[in-house]
Amino acid sequence: MYPSHDCVSTTRCITVWLALVFMWFFPVAVIYAQPLEPMHAAKIHHALRKLNTLGSVLYIAAHPDDENTAFIAYCSTERMLRTTYLSLTRGDGGQNIIGSEQSELLGIIRTQELLAARRIDGGEQMFTRAIDFGYSKTPEETLSIWGKERILADVVWAIRKTRPDVVVTRFPATGEGGHGHHTASALLAMEAYNAAADPSRFPEQLQYVKVWKPKRLLWNAWLPILESRKAHLPSYFPLNLNVYNPLLGKSATELAAESRSMHKSQGFGSSPLRGEAINYFEHLAGDSAIGDIFSGIDISWNRIKGGAEIRTLIEQAQREFRPEQPSHILSLLGRIYQAMNALQKSTGESFWIPQKRRELLDIIRSCSGMWIEAIAHNQPQQGETGFSGVPGGVVRISASIVNRSPAKLILRRVLFPFAGDSLVNKQLLQDTYQTITVTKTIPASTPISQPYWLRLPPSNGAYTIEHQTLIGQAENSPTLEVSFVVVIDDEELQFTVPVLHRRTDRVMGEVYRPFIIVPPVALHMPQRSWIFPDTSAREVRVIIQANAPALTGVVRLRLPSGWTASPNQLSFSLANKGDEMQASFRVNPPPMPIPTYSSETLLAEAVIGTKASITTHHDMITIAYPHIPTQVVFPEARARLTRIDLRATVKSIGYIDGASDNIAEYLKQCGFHVTLLSDDEIETGDLSRYDAIVAGVRVYNDNARPRLRQQYQRLMDYIANGGTMIVQYQLASGLITDKIGPYPFTISRERVTQEDAPVHILKPEHPVLTTPNLITQEDFQGWVQERGLYFASTWDNRYEPLLACNDAGEPERKGGILFARYGKGVFIYTGYAWFRQLPSGVPGAYRLFTNLLHAAHTLRTTTSPTESNK
Repeated sequence: MYPSHDCVSTTRCITVWLALVFMWFFPVAVIYAQPLEPMHAAKIHHALRKLNTLGSVLYIAAHPDDENTAFIAYCSTERMLRTTYLSLTRGDGGQNIIGSEQSELLGIIRTQELLAARRIDGGEQMFTRAIDFGYSKTPEETLSIWGKERILADVVWAIRKTRPDVVVTRFPATGEGGHGHHTASALLAMEAYNAAADPSRFPEQLQYVKVWKPKRLLWNAWLPILESRKAHLPSYFPLNLNVYNPLLGKSATELAAESRSMHKSQGFGSSPLRGEAINYFEHLAGDSAIGDIFSGIDISWNRIKGGAEIRTLIEQAQREFRPEQPSHILSLLGRIYQAMNALQKSTGESFWIPQKRRELLDIIRSCSGMWIEAIAHNQPQQGETGFSGVPGGVVRISASIVNRSPAKLILRRVLFPFAGDSLVNKQLLQDTYQTITVTKTIPASTPISQPYWLRLPPSNGAYTIEHQTLIGQAENSPTLEVSFVVVIDDEELQFTVPVLHRRTDRVMGEVYRPFIIVPPVALHMPQRSWIFPDTSAREVRVIIQANAPALTGVVRLRLPSGWTASPNQLSFSLANKGDEMQASFRVNPPPMPIPTYSSETLLAEAVIGTKASITTHHDMITIAYPHIPTQVVFPEARARLTRIDLRATVKSIGYIDGASDNIAEYLKQCGFHVTLLSDDEIETGDLSRYDAIVAGVRVYNDNARPRLRQQYQRLMDYIANGGTMIVQYQLASGLITDKIGPYPFTISRERVTQEDAPVHILKPEHPVLTTPNLITQEDFQGWVQERGLYFASTWDNRYEPLLACNDAGEPERKGGILFARYGKGVFIYTGYAWFRQLPSGVPGAYRLFTNLLHAAHTLRTTTSPTESNK
């Protein structure tokens, strides 16, 4: 039930390399795709208040979008606490309503949505290695697939790294949170709460962190659950999260709504609550709270011996801060920086002081109005664009700084990547832009940019991460960084920024993206699966993209045994970076006895040069949405080869495109002529020319295709006149109409999550299960992630259920395929997960879906109506 890791997509791109030598200890939600902007005066004042607070809270749940953003915003902006959300997974197994990305690519999107949310609510973000393998009904199943000890270690690691005073779980450990992942997150939090303080538990972590015992463990209780328990509310700790912050001009709940609305792939746009927002908390472990969940916790500089002096200096800075002249307190901020260094030297304190020193540097930079950036340039003479480089290539970087205050600042030196620096010793005059440009050679050993959790093949249920210090990190650190050493009142301060590429867009204006390391050549196959419904050869195309100038070589396919390609290889010559060419191969499947079928993998590879040859086999996948920074990923250039004994007679399919749905392109590979139906086509076109019309997933939900409500009768007439209409799963909530089929049926939240759950063929002689392909138990082998979701729960007796399946210990679910005759045609509702199975090349799924497409045609050609009803 874990997602496939053959990441290939129809859009190409690149990804971000993570060096081991980055500041891994504090996983703040910074944005590496933009330069650091100075805070405005109100935010500086707010940051000064937070600088005097040394408290921490860790919030734990299972998925992106599980977090209580109001609580995070309240703790971070009102209580000034370091607030971290630990999401056990990256949401890889969820749905996607904004695009077609699934599995790891969806995990990339949801990771960035969490980081976008944290930039709004002020929290920080961490993850464990757990893979979201889809819906799970029990915590036992969840922990078995994840590997309980492995993920428990990661939760312990998060507690030891962030040293929370209070740990809060989003879900109860009693199972009322529904999803098995939810309950598992609470169980792991409860066990980790004690294990983090035990040096005998996961001792390998202690070379990097110390044991830690939080003050208390709480459950952020849900009021509906408390009401169902008939709980005595006064026994729970109430907390009003809707506190207005005049410095930010918003309440915590207003920030929370903006934050939650970043989960756009899940359709979680939210409106703010501007009245009282009481949350209740249940004490689970540790010291009891009195009057407040943070009671009894010293969150001042007094928790560090000798810290009172720093507290006093920060209070002085707050009093002397002038919003219209923030630079007035720069000298005082320099004294605070010196005091922090001295305190760390005298006490050896290595947790709070480094954290607060980073916060202080951000305040100093903002008080001076300092703008610093490092820009990788285009090199037109080499035909290069500046957002990427290759191992062994060159990069030209301009490091720029401007002091926009009257304060006396001196730029001592600039530290460039690859052991390069420039000694400057020059005063930064107010509003005078200073730039130093260098050209650097990228070491040939530099790895390509790839999200660190995707570098190695995963185990069953968890990502494989090669180094302890990487675990928990939200994303990669910048590929390249530049540091500016600035002197303020004889104190050297170092400001570090990522190397970015900048361009001016005619519509969007100034646009930045990170500089990344890419392979010399990227190989892209437009399809992630190739379907061979017979023994005929298929054309497999490989698009070769140059990521450096003057590249020559050959591209070839590595095929499984018995498969052949013609030609064996093709030469390429690409003059400029960004140039592309297409290589076409005729791939022949092995002759196989019918009805045997198989699913295997091919790999495209390029050999560059002739003497010191370089072999590469990476695709580049770009993920671009306006609400998150552009992401680039490098999966291997793999595709699935599926040989199926697939018989089909009908050819013309009309497809109503749904969310996260690319089934149409895979039907085309099977020889069907597929037309994407517009609203105008449905309303005024000749629908009779289609043998079948297929409605994609969630087209009847919310605003996907709102005019379907008015098009109901047109579609029913199409069926009555002899057509087949198939409606794939729709969400039980948010339906635009309850009139989907010709007769009533109810969509539920019922699902079968075990992809290998036994399937009971209820009517094995039914024409839809025998024609044109005979469906047997073999057709239900090799399914991925789940059988299906949002099955029908009740239906009119004119519907026939054709299949039944169930997760272990549950009753049979018969609402996965409902078949109904209507006039001369057929209507089918199906909750089986075709949107996962067809792109993954599952042979039996193709055979069964093909039969559904033939339903009305099959009935017309059935010799005996009685026989067709068997």
